[in-house]
Amino acid sequence: MTFDFVLAFVFLLAQLRLAVLVKGRARRLRVTNFALAAYGILLALAYACSYSEVIAVLRLPPAPAATVGAVTLLYLMMSTVGLVIYTLLQPIRKHLNAESDPVRRRVLQAAGGALMASPLAVIAYGALVERTNFQVKEIDIPLEGLPQDLEGLRILQLSDIHLGLFLSERELARVIDAAQELRPHIAFATGDFISTRGDPLEACIRQLARVKADAGMFGCLGNHEYYARAEQLATQLAARAGIRILRGEAQQLRIGNALLNVAGVDYQRLADKGSYLRNAAGLVYPGALNVLLSHNPDVFPVAARQGYHLTLAGHTHGGQVTVEILEQSINPARFFTPYVRGLYRLDNAAEYVTRGIGTIGVPARIGAPPEITLIRLRKA
Repeated sequence: MTFDFVLAFVFLLAQLRLAVLVKGRARRLRVTNFALAAYGILLALAYACSYSEVIAVLRLPPAPAATVGAVTLLYLMMSTVGLVIYTLLQPIRKHLNAESDPVRRRVLQAAGGALMASPLAVIAYGALVERTNFQVKEIDIPLEGLPQDLEGLRILQLSDIHLGLFLSERELARVIDAAQELRPHIAFATGDFISTRGDPLEACIRQLARVKADAGMFGCLGNHEYYARAEQLATQLAARAGIRILRGEAQQLRIGNALLNVAGVDYQRLADKGSYLRNAAGLVYPGALNVLLSHNPDVFPVAARQGYHLTLAGHTHGGQVTVEILEQSINPARFFTPYVRGLYRLDNAAEYVTRGIGTIGVPARIGAPPEITLIRLRKA
C-alpha cells in the first residue's frame, strides 16, 4: 500500500500543478474554481476504479469500472510524465523565444513536440505489442542435495493470467499452445487466474486443463481470487478439470526413487507480513524435495527458514512497467518487495518469481514482457 499512497500523492501534485496552469488561462478558457474542483473529484473517483479491491468492495459493474480505471490511470501517467517533460523544456522554450533564426526555432519546437508525445507512443507500444509478446523463459535452477531422479525435472510455471477485459481467451490459448510444446514433467499455476468478479474463471481453468504434464498440474490462489470472492469456486472448477489447488496443504509425488513434496498456500497479505506462512512449516516433508507455491514472493525468507528448497511465485508481473536507469530496474513492484522477477537465493534455498501472463491496472507491459516459465532442476 505504500507505493499506492506514493503514486496517488505524485498524481495529486501533478494534477494540482496542471490546475494552476489551466487556471492561469482561466479568463480565456472560462474555467472556474468550481469546475476544477468537480473535475478533481470525478478524477479521484475514476482513479479508485483502477483498484480491483475497490471494485469488489463497492460491487461496481466489473467491466465498465475496470475500463474507467484503466483509462484514468493511463491519463494520469501520461499527464504526469508530460508535465515533467513540459517543465524540463521551459528553459529551452525561453531560449527559443529569444532565438532569431526561424528555421532553428522550428526544428527545436518540433523536437520538443515529439518529446511531449513520447509517453503516448511508449504506452501504445506496451499495450498493442509488448502486452501480448508471450515469451518462453527457460532457466536451470541448481539445488543442493537434489536427488538423482529429479535431475533435469522440467517444471512449467504459469502465473498472473488475469483472464478478462485485457486478456482474451484466444490470447490465453496462444500461451497454452506454447506451453504444450515444452513437454513439462509437472506444471504449476501460481494464482490470479482472473482480475475481478465476473471475469471468465471457468474459461481460464478450461484453458489451463489443456496443459499435459506427466505428474499433472497443481496450483495456489492469488489476491485477485480473494478480491473476486472466487476462492472456493476456483478450487472446485480446477478440481473438476483435474487441477489440484493447494490451500494450506501438500501433495507428495513419487518420481523414480525420489520424493517431491509440493505445498501451496493462499495469498499471503503484505499487511500480515509478521505472520507469513503461519502453518506452512508443518507441510514440509522430511527427506523430500520441498517446493512451495506462493503467489506472493515476499514470503521467501520465511519459506527458506522453514525448510523449503524451492519457492515459486508471481504477483509482481516483473514490475509490468519497468525502466532501466544506470543498469538498475525502476518499477512499481520494488516498493513492496525486493523479489520482483527472476531467480533469488538464500543459503541453500531458491525462489523463482515469474513475470506472469496478464496485466492489471494499465493494459500494457513495458520492459517486462509476459512470461511462460520452464524450470529445469539441476544438482548444485
